[in-house]
Amino acid sequence: MFFPISDDNRGISGPAFVTYTLLAMNIAVFIYQTTNPEFTYAYSVIPQEITTGVDLVEPQIVSAGGESAEIPQMPGPPIIYLTLLTHMFMHGGIAHIAGNMLYLWIFGDNVEHRFGHLNFIIFYIVSGLAAAFAQIAVNPNGVIPSLGASGAIYGVLGAYLVLFPRNKVNVIVLYHMVAMPAIFVIGIWAAMQFFSGYGALFNTEQTGGVAYWAHIGGLVAGVAMGLVAKSWMPQEPDSTIYREYRDDPKTKRWW
Repeated sequence: MFFPISDDNRGISGPAFVTYTLLAMNIAVFIYQTTNPEFTYAYSVIPQEITTGVDLVEPQIVSAGGESAEIPQMPGPPIIYLTLLTHMFMHGGIAHIAGNMLYLWIFGDNVEHRFGHLNFIIFYIVSGLAAAFAQIAVNPNGVIPSLGASGAIYGVLGAYLVLFPRNKVNVIVLYHMVAMPAIFVIGIWAAMQFFSGYGALFNTEQTGGVAYWAHIGGLVAGVAMGLVAKSWMPQEPDSTIYREYRDDPKTKRWW
């Protein structure tokens, strides 16, 4: 068991309005999905729809491991490319949305305050688009729906990694809570995604229901935008781990 539950927010001043709005929108859309299952198939990203520009409305048959399955399809928006935006606010179940919203809640506010509200909106959308295009590039003819805020949120993680590398993150590890630097916490997650994504290259559909290359695409986009933004942003805010790094040279061997 390894997952974060909070971070050091002492450098934040004022509410993170965009983060809170994104949380509310994701939850509202998920509630609507539960009352209208057809909406999920209509407004998710289908790689083949994006590469061909044609809306799939008939069920599609996919084969894997010697078995076949029928994938439902529903008429999407009049402009099918709009699913590149709508899919960012949809989720496949309680566990899916709970995990994504936890990460957005923990890391989104810090990144929003460093980018500014308007820039954070643009950053979030660009991260989500990068994630979608990464998954499409790996499997351009795929017909399995792709949905979720994961790509955009992992863009947030990528920017957090660049902007707050030594910020303290409280993590549950084997039923114990420990404080670790963000570069270590997010680094572990990133390594897991890259290894899983490498394995997914041999199965270009979502592996186990997870679009790993969308995660990687969002993370890479977040890191890239974080590096660009860092050139004109203030120095990393003060934190317990930052002071330890500054005052004790021995810690440089660890982070």
